[in-house]
Parts: sequence; structure tokens; C-alpha cells
Amino acid sequence: MGLQRLVGGRLDRSHDWRVPLGAPVVCEETGNPATVGKRFDPAALLDVLVKASGPVALGSAHLHDEPTILCTGGFAASPELVEHHIRPAARLRLRANPWSTGDGLSHALARGAATSVGLAEFYGRNMPDAEWGEADFVRAAQLYGRHARIFDEDGREFFTAGEVSWSETNVVQATARRPGARAYYLLEKQALAERIRERTVAELVAAAPPEARVDPADLPFEAPAGTVVAVRVVAAITHTIGGLAVDERARVLRADGTAVDGLWAAGVDAGGVAAGGYASGLAQALVLGLAAAEDIAY
Repeated sequence: MGLQRLVGGRLDRSHDWRVPLGAPVVCEETGNPATVGKRFDPAALLDVLVKASGPVALGSAHLHDEPTILCTGGFAASPELVEHHIRPAARLRLRANPWSTGDGLSHALARGAATSVGLAEFYGRNMPDAEWGEADFVRAAQLYGRHARIFDEDGREFFTAGEVSWSETNVVQATARRPGARAYYLLEKQALAERIRERTVAELVAAAPPEARVDPADLPFEAPAGTVVAVRVVAAITHTIGGLAVDERARVLRADGTAVDGLWAAGVDAGGVAAGGYASGLAQALVLGLAAAEDIAY
């Protein structure tokens, strides 16, 4: 709870740090009534931060005795670590960058760090069971589980609309553990008119490639009466939720609660902030990154 209070309590102040640097604010709100924060243009924000930070070296890091903040993005891009910790029924599609392969986690564990709760959890989206790329990460996400009936390939309705959380993270995690890490979203006519932020469910369905849209008569099980649209989806991982144990100064901790000398973690390298649910990985990165920098400086 301490880390959650830290992220929630310092988020506005952390935004206030970015804006004077020249980071362009697209919207003063997130567009989601269940969340708070600002919306930035990602490419422009990255450009501002790089210019403000000074020289940035890309490539392999050689860590010595200087203070080090681990912020490698967790291990979502490591099929081996995902299989070991998350244990999906099939390899998960990656809905994120390909470089977050657990380097920060491995480095800290070698130095005696402990891990957090939630190593089996992840944030992601159910995506169309078809080809899609980086430009489709948001556009093609099938984010309407609360308006659908959800079946696995064996015809078992394994998740009901009333169980779907506001972020739909729990239904994606459940899909990951069904046969093939796949599911079918079945929709009745009235569900198509429901709105998810600025789009209707019908528009979200239309964003799925045609090969993922299935005629209800062609499902591998009998569709419930009233089904007019079916979409075949696969679980896709964006970032991990479990990771390194840290304190409210973002220091990496050992199992006995003492800090590993000279080592901090931010973003989703730091684990457990959102275990059992979902809170923004970007907010976690922003707040814990600043907390780590302040602790090193002072």
C-alpha cells in the first residue's frame, strides 16, 4: 500500500516537473473516468526528456560502483521469463517494445535482491487473432469485454461481463491461461452501440483485421441465441507487474528488507505496485524514477 500511496500522491507533482521542460500536453485528462493524469504526445515527450537529460548512450551497460537506477521495462519481451513466472497456456504475443527482456531483474538478483508479489501478473490487452504491429497496439485492442460474452476454444464461458475489471487486465490474464491463450468475444446487437471512450464497440470490432472476425455460425461451438458478431482474440502482454522489491525511496531491497547498496529501480522493474489489479506503468516509472533520483541526490 505504501508504494501505491506514493505513486498516487506524487503523480500530479511529477507531471508538474515535466511540463516546464516543454513537454507538450495533449489533454489535461486521460480520457478515462477511472483514471487521473495528463495525456502527452509520446514522441515529443521523449524528445524533450532526452534533450533535458544530456548525452544518452545506447547499448550494453557496464555497471560498476556508481549509483544505478534500473529501468529496463521488466521482462515482458523474454518468452523464457514469461513462461517461468506467468505460466501462460501458450506463448503470449508482445504488445510492447522488444528490448524489455529482464536485464534489470537479472542484474539485481545477482546482487542479492528480492522479488515482489505479483510475478505471475501482467498488464496487456486481448488483441485480434491476426497480424498486427506497433501502430495497432491501441487502435486494434479489443477493449470491450464488459459488453461481451467470453468463451474459450473449447466453448467454455470462462469469464462473465460482471467479472471484468475497469482496465480489463483480469480478463486478459485469464485468457492467457486458456487453451492457446485465445478467446472469443461474442456480442449481441445492443452491445455494438456501447461506447468505450471515444469509440463504439462496433468501431472497435471494425478495427480488428477481417481474419479475426468470425461468423457466429462458424464458431467451434454453438453460439448463444442473439449473438450477431464474434471476434477471436489472443492475450498480448504489454508489461509485467511483479518485479524487484523496492521501498518508497525506490531502493532495491533484499529479502530481509535491507537495501542493496547503490541500486534503485523504477518503472516496472520495480514490482508489486499494482499486484492484484492495475495502475499505470508510466505513472509508476515517472514517480519512482524521480524518487530514485532524489534519493541519490540527497
